[in-house]
Amino acid sequence: MGTQVQGRTYRLVISGYYGFRNSGDEAVLKSILNALSEAQEEAGIQIAPVVLSCDPSWTKEMYGVEAAHRMRPADVLGAIRSSDGLISGGGSLLQDATSAKTIPYYTGIIKLAQMLGKLTFIYSQGIGPVNRGWMNPLIRSVMKKSSYISVRDEASAGLLADIGVDRNRIEVVPDPVMGLPLVAGAQTGGSGARTAEPAGERLPVVGVSLRYWRKDYADLTRAASALAMLARQQPVRLRFLPFHTPDDAMASEFVMERLGAIGGSTAELATPGEDPQQMLLEVSRCDVLFGMRLHALIYAANQQVPMLGLSYDPKIDSFLKRLGLQPIGSTDALDEQAFADAAGELLAPGGAAAWRDKHRDAILKLKAEAQVPAKQIADFLRQYK
Repeated sequence: MGTQVQGRTYRLVISGYYGFRNSGDEAVLKSILNALSEAQEEAGIQIAPVVLSCDPSWTKEMYGVEAAHRMRPADVLGAIRSSDGLISGGGSLLQDATSAKTIPYYTGIIKLAQMLGKLTFIYSQGIGPVNRGWMNPLIRSVMKKSSYISVRDEASAGLLADIGVDRNRIEVVPDPVMGLPLVAGAQTGGSGARTAEPAGERLPVVGVSLRYWRKDYADLTRAASALAMLARQQPVRLRFLPFHTPDDAMASEFVMERLGAIGGSTAELATPGEDPQQMLLEVSRCDVLFGMRLHALIYAANQQVPMLGLSYDPKIDSFLKRLGLQPIGSTDALDEQAFADAAGELLAPGGAAAWRDKHRDAILKLKAEAQVPAKQIADFLRQYK
């Protein structure tokens, strides 16, 4: 390792799916930046982040950090060449379910940094699925040469081990967003979202985070039926939260149009803006969250909001399992009566408190562990010669 260096500034490039206004991925970036800021103080060093973004100007304005365009080779090369190392950070970066280009891109960025002699760190990534076997050597190669590897679940660690990465070098940690704080002074706990309503007329807020997945929209149609049954059984305020605009807003509108008559309940589409902490605030003001997006569920756990998860990917099941929960349904099956009953139990007097009592310890453990990768990286840099 060498002699400890106190006070030195380290430039770290951060690579991920940033600048696309996806609330979940932007929350990952915000969480990493916050964690690094805290970790650098403990380690007695300075970290200067440089974010690879599809919209560097927006990223710079949003987070107050240096940014370079992720799709301009000269900009990427210049950022990495002038850095001390690279963090490949958060999210489901190394998977080929969404595109065959994703893994080559992100491993290519890591490989470039390694070819330039830079330190590389893997920060709480979700690995897989990897359906194309020829991509395994790409992943294995960059992992073996990285100074630190952390993944966000056991399944990711197992996948890396299966393709030849030493399991003892892989640390399993929570998603970075478990450590994201609310904006200082924010009003939370449910009442903040309903202050405009007269006392005695407040409806419990059910946050809803859905996305397009099935091409026949059968999953969204079933979600609409389940939400409508809940809304007919008891008055609620269905507040749709689009994590990835405009797609999630369109999916929400699709569901809202199919709710039909919902009695004394209401339905609305939230517009929290592009700051991930504003979306976190929106979630904190829900009494229950029905979520399909992984980061909607992570936001809910972060704020100890009772949740019902709809699974479209193993990462949903994996996260819920860490909290001692199971999905209420999937994109292939959702029992509307079971959903309405489960939501009703959480909304009943004492239901939310009982849920928090049962899951609080697991949540607090994940929140504390979410800071581990930043501390490990800062400590490595502090001791690196």
